[in-house]
Order: sequence, then structure tokens, then C-alpha cells
Amino acid sequence: MAQQAESAELKAPKGLRGIVADWSSDETAFKVSWSKAMMWIFLLSDTFVFGSFLIGYMSVRMSTSEPWPNTAEVFALSLGGDPIPLLLIAIMTFILISSSGTMAIAVNYAYQGNKKMVFILMMLTCLFGLSFVGMQMFEWSKLLLDEGLRPWGFIPGSHFEGDAAQFGSIFFMVTGFHGLHVSIGVIYLAIVAFRARQGRYEKKGNYQIVEIAGLYWHFVDLVWVFIFAFFYLW
Repeated sequence: MAQQAESAELKAPKGLRGIVADWSSDETAFKVSWSKAMMWIFLLSDTFVFGSFLIGYMSVRMSTSEPWPNTAEVFALSLGGDPIPLLLIAIMTFILISSSGTMAIAVNYAYQGNKKMVFILMMLTCLFGLSFVGMQMFEWSKLLLDEGLRPWGFIPGSHFEGDAAQFGSIFFMVTGFHGLHVSIGVIYLAIVAFRARQGRYEKKGNYQIVEIAGLYWHFVDLVWVFIFAFFYLW
């Protein structure tokens, strides 16, 4: 089998002819399956969207001459004592990064053909994702109900001032858009997990769909790292 694979690689055209052969075969692109290539293209387009949001936030933040809300105070969480800055956000970040680990292990088990572990680890990843979305909903409710922040401004009399109107609109837009990606990812991963448990990919002899789902999930986690740095630490 190894000799056949090597001979096939030697026979495969290289250079420009190889690229043309890949695309014209309608099976691979640059020796990558079409499904994985399309996921990479989608993630690239999504990178431009999130990049535009974050660049817009930087532009507003650096050009403002009025006081910007203190994120250490805005996102503080009290557990019966003094408020702890960014406690909830730190937990959310830890959960989402941990979910990348479980997803990576699931991909490894997928290529081993262990559908039981794939199902368990992907569902654990979904559980992490749901926990993240639940905490984000709690964060939003706290800002909307307790802090007086709104997507279009802030309630007069609250401790927000200065450019809080711009802060609220950008914050809710970016974190909401990311939260939507996480929610869609949870549904996507759950569908793939149940299909893997049913042995659908085992019959086809190809578990690459698990890796493709993992690419999406790792992208969502990576975007959150930038949101965390821009909105909560800056």
C-alpha cells in the first residue's frame, strides 16, 4: 500500500499542471478535499468580518476624547464580597479554551475510528459551548438590567458617561455576533457527533468531517481571544 501511494504521488502532475489537475478533478483543491477547502474559505471571509469589527472598535477607542468606560469595573462580578474584576470573563475564556482541547482530542479519536469517544468528546465540547453562551447571557442581563448599558447608549443616572453610547453599540454587536457563531457551532458539532455515533462516517470510511467541524470551532475560540484582549483587557 505504501509503495502504491508513493508511485501515485510520483505520477501526479506537479506545478501548474498539478493545480489544474486538482481543480478539474472536482475532488480536491491543492491536495485538500473540497469540503475542507470551502471551510477554510468561509473562515477567511469570517476573519475579514471580525477584523473589520475590531479595527472599527480600535478606531473609535483611539479617537475618542471623552472618558471610556472602565472595563475592570463594568465587568466585575461580586460573590458576596468586593467585586472581582473580570472574574466571569476569565471563567468564560477558560471554558472556551478548554473546549478547543476536547475538540482536538475528538479529531484524534475520529481518525482512529473510535466513534464512542468522538461522540463523548464532541458532546463535552458542546456542553462547554452552551456554558459559554449561558454565561454571556448572564453578562448581558447584568449590563442591561443592573448597569444600565444599552446597545444604543445608556440610562441617564447610571455610572456610564462619556463615550458609553459607542461602547455599548460596538460591545453588543461584536460579542453578540460571536455568541451567534458559538451557538451555531454547538448545533453543528452536535449533529456531527450524533452522526458519528450512528456510524455514518464509518461506513464512508472518512471521518474528515470531524476535523472540518474542529476547524470551525478552533476559529471561534481564536476570535474570542482577540475579543477578550480588545474589549476586556484594553
